[in-house]
Amino acid sequence: MPRALIAGCGYFGQALADSLTAENWEVECWTASAQSARELSRKHRGAQAVDISSLKDVLGHKSDFDAVIHSASTRGGGVDSYRRVYLDGARNLTECFMNSRILFTSSTSVYSQTNGESVTEESAAEPKHESGKILREAENVVLAARGIIARLGGIYGPGRSAFLNKFLDGRAIIDAEHDRFVNEIHRDDAATAVRLLLNSAASRGEIYNVVDNEPILQSECYRWLAAKLNRPLPREGRSISKRKGGESNKRVSNAKLRSIGWAPEYPTFAKGMEKSVLPSVDHERA
Repeated sequence: MPRALIAGCGYFGQALADSLTAENWEVECWTASAQSARELSRKHRGAQAVDISSLKDVLGHKSDFDAVIHSASTRGGGVDSYRRVYLDGARNLTECFMNSRILFTSSTSVYSQTNGESVTEESAAEPKHESGKILREAENVVLAARGIIARLGGIYGPGRSAFLNKFLDGRAIIDAEHDRFVNEIHRDDAATAVRLLLNSAASRGEIYNVVDNEPILQSECYRWLAAKLNRPLPREGRSISKRKGGESNKRVSNAKLRSIGWAPEYPTFAKGMEKSVLPSVDHERA
């Protein structure tokens, strides 16, 4: 039975743990919070509270794993949190698990293209914002260890959708003059993608974009939600909110991932929302 460590078992990490367990992996889950570890232990017996930014803490819980997945989150933290969690975490995990296959869940925010370009793994990834630069440093640490980089789009799924939340609470704005493409991925599709990469011998030392099949304009997200929920369109205007990942406008391609056999269950934002997210919202309201 192969063994996996998921260092950062939050919203996405728990779905990945479930996916790997279903495929007969033995999974150990690390989380930064002792309370989260206790909650996780009800479902995954290998749940532990570990600070991956501390080499001493990682060494104190070191074991043998076939695969180590760095999917920790800063939970909205700033630059210092990014450096500790992503960069120091990557250094500590690659140093302590040199014989394991390492996979780092990065972000498509490292692409800073702004003109709606089509972006592949060969495109320039030169972020201008500090958080993106730190992610690139962490990627390079993992690539130097012949690890795998999974650049995830915006994760959504049951109980989580930034666009739906903004639409429902009235914060959504249709900014026609500064409209942009967004690149989304359903949580469960991201989990199956990572599982495939862990099982693929050809993936070591490679970068893969993990997004759905069709980038969508932000305005179209809100128009679709308005039509589907039979609600008025958001107001039009200039959005003044600043994105932590910096301003960008690009269409990220998943062709490389699909070329090794991945096929998303939710190939578009509309499919994922209609089949997975909105039914859970309706259930909560019932």
